[in-house]
Amino acid sequence: MPQQNLQITAVAPDPALLDLPWDVPLAEWPEDVLAALPQGISRHVVRFVNHGGRVIAIKEIGETVAYREYELLRQLHRIEVPSVVPVGVITGRRAPDGERLEAVLITEHLQFSLPYRALFSQDLRPDTATRLIDALAVLLVRLHLVGFYWGDVSLSNTLFRRDAETFAAYLVDAETGDMHRTLTRGQRSYDVDLARTNIIGELMDLTAGELLDEDVDEVAIGDALVERYQELWAALTVSEAFDSGDRWRVAARIDRLNDLGFDVGELEITTDIDGTKVRIQPKVVDAGHHSRRLLRLTGLDVQENQARRMLNDLDSYRAATDRQNDQEQIVAHAWVRQVFRPTIDAVPRELRRKLEPAQLFHEILDHRWFISQQAQRDIPLPEAAESYVENVLRHRPDEDAVLGLPPGEEAELEAEVEA
Repeated sequence: MPQQNLQITAVAPDPALLDLPWDVPLAEWPEDVLAALPQGISRHVVRFVNHGGRVIAIKEIGETVAYREYELLRQLHRIEVPSVVPVGVITGRRAPDGERLEAVLITEHLQFSLPYRALFSQDLRPDTATRLIDALAVLLVRLHLVGFYWGDVSLSNTLFRRDAETFAAYLVDAETGDMHRTLTRGQRSYDVDLARTNIIGELMDLTAGELLDEDVDEVAIGDALVERYQELWAALTVSEAFDSGDRWRVAARIDRLNDLGFDVGELEITTDIDGTKVRIQPKVVDAGHHSRRLLRLTGLDVQENQARRMLNDLDSYRAATDRQNDQEQIVAHAWVRQVFRPTIDAVPRELRRKLEPAQLFHEILDHRWFISQQAQRDIPLPEAAESYVENVLRHRPDEDAVLGLPPGEEAELEAEVEA
C-alpha cells in the first residue's frame, strides 16, 4: 500500500481528520462513517460525516478549485455573509493501488438547514417556493452589496433555514464565485438572469417529480425573483432627492431600511448649489438590523425575522410590566430570565432538538395566538407552551435532520390530533 502524503490546510487543523479513510474514493466511504442527512444536487461527490461531535460536509473537487473556494468562503465568513463555514482542504490522497485521488474541501454542516429538494419532499404550504425565492433574493442582494459575484445562482447551491414564518438562505457552493471591490451592473444582471433561468428549470423538475403543486407557475416564480431583487436593491442603493424643507425624509429613509432588516452605517447627503434640493444615498448598508439589536440587548444570536418577533414580544413585556422608563438592556435581561428561558425550559429536553430555540419560541407565540382565538380568552404563555409541546411538537420530525410543517399549518395538525 503506497504511503499517504496528506496535506491539511486549515485555520485550526484537527489531527483527528487523519483517522478518516482518505485512501478511499468519497463515493465508496463506509456507512458507519457517514451521517444520514438529506443532500442536494451537486456536480461533485459530497458526503456528510460525523466527526468530533459535529457534522462536516466533504466535497471531492480539483485541488486548485478547492483552495480557491476555501479562500472565498473564508472571506464571506469574515464579513458575516450567510454561507457555510470552511474547515479546510486536504490534498495528497492516494488509493491503495497508488492512484491519485481528488482533493477535498471540508465545510461545517449548517445545522437545522436543508436543500430545497428535501423541503419539497414534505407537505409544505403551496407558497413555499415563493418564500424560498424571497430568501434567495435577499441573499443575492447581500452578496452583491459586498462585491461577491456568484456565477451560478440556483436553489441547488443554497441551503435554507427557518426564520420565523419565512426562510433564511445560505450560500453553500462558491466554486464559480469571485470577490470584487464592487460589481458592475452587467455582473449583477448576469447573476440575476442566471438565477431566474436556473430556478425555473429546478421548479419544473420538481413539478415533473410531482413534488410541486400543479397550480404553481414556475416562470412567474422565476420572474418574481428578479422583481424582488430589483425592489430590494433599489431600496438599499438608489439615491433619493427631496426639498430641503423635508429633512424628516432622511430619518424616514433610515427607518424604511431598518424595516427591511438593514442598518445604515453611513449616508451621503448633498445639496444643490442654492440649497433647495437635498439628495441622500446609503453608502454603508449592513444586514441584520434586528438580530444585532437583540444580540446587543440579550446576548441571543438568532435569525433576522426571529429577532424581529422576539423584540416585539420584548416590547409587549415592557408595556405589560410598566417598565417603559427603565433602561432597555435591563428590561431585556429580565425578559430573557422571566419569559424566554422559562418558555424554552418548558419544552422537554428530548424534544428541543426538533427546532432551534428561537424558532421554538416563535412557534409557541403563534400557537398561543391560535388557541387564544379558539378559547376567546388570553392564554398564559406557560399554558400555551404545554399545549404546543403536546399537540404540535411531539408530532414533528427533528429539524436538524428534516424540516417539518411551517407554523401556519399547525392548526391543521391540531385538528387531526383532537379528532
